[in-house]
Parts: sequence; structure tokens; C-alpha cells
Amino acid sequence: MIEHWQQHPMGFVHIVVALAALAFGTAVIFSRKGTRTHRRLGRAYLLMMLALNGTALAIYELLGGFGLFHWMALFSLASVLLGYWPAWHRSAGWKVEHAYFMTGSYVGLIAALVSEVATRTAMVPFFSAVAIASIGVIVVGVWLMRRLVPGILSGQR
Repeated sequence: MIEHWQQHPMGFVHIVVALAALAFGTAVIFSRKGTRTHRRLGRAYLLMMLALNGTALAIYELLGGFGLFHWMALFSLASVLLGYWPAWHRSAGWKVEHAYFMTGSYVGLIAALVSEVATRTAMVPFFSAVAIASIGVIVVGVWLMRRLVPGILSGQR
């Protein structure tokens, strides 16, 4: 395994940054919104997501070229940037845009994690494992977002 990481250091960096993004993203979700701590954790999450998507766009081993996972990384990158932009500029309605895009980026991150685990443990073909895991996490994530984010925005949670 160490030999694999020596031959493919970008994959190793990608995994380390993904774990950091998961840690910071989880901390952001459970932190009190609008505080200095929330903003600092959010910036760390943004930086880790930028690095994560950057490394994803630099990995070509699996498909031998630009493919589905690169498109997903671009979608993830757009989501996190669209979530950060309103918080930076504070235009009308910025909290709603910020909350949904950033939460969506975190749901995508969890979907990628579950897909990674599924491809290594499920007894189904690779792309079936990715599709089933991703769709499952996204459906649950969107349901939770629709249920919880409005309460968080109104200060009830």
C-alpha cells in the first residue's frame, strides 16, 4: 500500500484533504451559526473543498482521462463557491443561498465518501455501487436539508 501512495501521491493528498474537509464540514454544521468560530471553520472547509476538488481534477488513473468524476468535482466546486459567494457579499437573501449551497456541498462530500466505501465493499459493479450510494445519500441529504435548514435559518434550531 505504501508503494502505491509513493507512485500516486496525488491520491494520498486527495484522501488527506477529503478527511480534513469532512472534519471541518461536520464542525461547521454543528457550530452555532454566525459566530466567529462558524466563519473560521467555514473558511477552513472552503479551503479544504478547493484543495479536494483541485486534487480530484488532477487524478486520471481510474478512467485514463477526463470523466464522470471530474464533472462531479466541477459540480462540487461550483456548489461550494456558490455557497461562499453570498456570505462574502451579503446581498439580500444571502443566508438562504449560503445555507443551501454549502449544505449541498457537504451532502455531495458525504455522497462521495459513501460511494468510495461502497465501491470497495459492495458486491456489485463499480458504477452501480457509485450510483446507488450517491443517489441514496443525496435523496436523504436533500430531505434533511428541506426539513432542517429552514428552522436553522429562522433561529429555531
